[in-house]
Amino acid sequence: MERMEQLKAMISLCLIFGMAFCLGSVVGHTVRVRDQAVMARPAQKDWGLSFQEDNKPPVADENMEQLAQYDAFYAENTTEKVLYLTFDCGYENGNTPAILDALKKHHVPAAFFIVGNYLEKNPDLVKRMRAEGHIIGNHSYHHPDMSQMGKEEFQKELAQLEDLYEQTTGEKMSKFYRPPQGKYSDNNLQLAKELGYRTIFWSLAYVDWKQEEQPTHEEAMSKLLKRVHPGAIVLLHNTSRTNGEILDEVLTKWEEMGYHFASLEELVSSGSREARSFFLTDNQENPVKSAAPTHAAGSQKQARGKLTSFMAISAVIMRANSSTTPPIIGRKL
Repeated sequence: MERMEQLKAMISLCLIFGMAFCLGSVVGHTVRVRDQAVMARPAQKDWGLSFQEDNKPPVADENMEQLAQYDAFYAENTTEKVLYLTFDCGYENGNTPAILDALKKHHVPAAFFIVGNYLEKNPDLVKRMRAEGHIIGNHSYHHPDMSQMGKEEFQKELAQLEDLYEQTTGEKMSKFYRPPQGKYSDNNLQLAKELGYRTIFWSLAYVDWKQEEQPTHEEAMSKLLKRVHPGAIVLLHNTSRTNGEILDEVLTKWEEMGYHFASLEELVSSGSREARSFFLTDNQENPVKSAAPTHAAGSQKQARGKLTSFMAISAVIMRANSSTTPPIIGRKL
C-alpha cells in the first residue's frame, strides 16, 4: 500500500514537471513571436525640433540628406530669405477666412494640408483656397497614425482624399503629403515616394493648436519672429484664433525683416529655384514679393516652366560669355 502511494506521488510529480515544461515552451514561443513582430514593425518616429538660436535653422530629428532620399523636406538649405507657408486643416472653426484674407493682401502663396472631414464640410473654403492660388496638400482622409501602416492601408488613406478632392473640385490633388500627428517611419516615407508624393515636414512652428490655451498675440509674435530663418517651411494651424488675428501683422514683420514667400512647387523644382536664385535683387533687405501662383491650365504651367528654364540657361550663357559680372535684375521670379 505504501509503495502504491509512493508510485502515485512520483507519477503526480512527473505530470507537474511535464506540464510546467510545456507551459514554459508555449510562453517562450509566444514571447519570441511577439518580439519578432515588434522587430518587424517599422520604427515609429515623431517629428520634433530644437530651437537653439534666434533666426537660425533649428536642430531637427533628421537631416536634409536623410530626408532627400525619400523626396521629403523640412526646410531649404539656403541663405536666401525665402519662406514657405503651410497650414494644417483638421477642422473649421471660423478662422480660415481671416487667414486667407491676410495671404491675399500680401500676395503670399501657401499650402493647406486638409483631411477628409474638412473637405466634406467646407468645400467652398477649399475652392477659395484654390481660386486664390494656394496648394491643397494631402493630410490623409482620417488623420490616423500612418507610421505603422502597410502599403495597401497607407495608399487607401491618401487615395480616399484624392478621390473626394477630384469629385469636389474637378481637378487632381497636388502630390504633397504631410504625416498626420507628425508621426512617420522610414517605410512610411518610402511608400509616399512610391505613390509620387513629396513629404513636407516643417522647421518653424509653435504651440498654436490648443483651443483652450491659445497664446497671446505677444507670445505668438515673439516665437514667430525669433524662430524665422532663411528657407523655413512654416507650419501654422488654421484652427488657431491667434493665427487668424495676427497673420497680417506677422507677414508685415517678416517682410520688414527682408523675407519673401514662395510656393512648395518652387521648393521642389530645382530648375525654378536655380533661376530664382540668379535673379536676386542686390538689396536683400527689401526684396520684391513673389506673387501667388495662378495655377492655370496645364499648357500654361508648361509654358511657365519652359520660360523659367530658358531664363536659367540664358543666365548661365551670360555668365560664360561676359568677362564682367552680369547685371542683376531687380525682381524675383
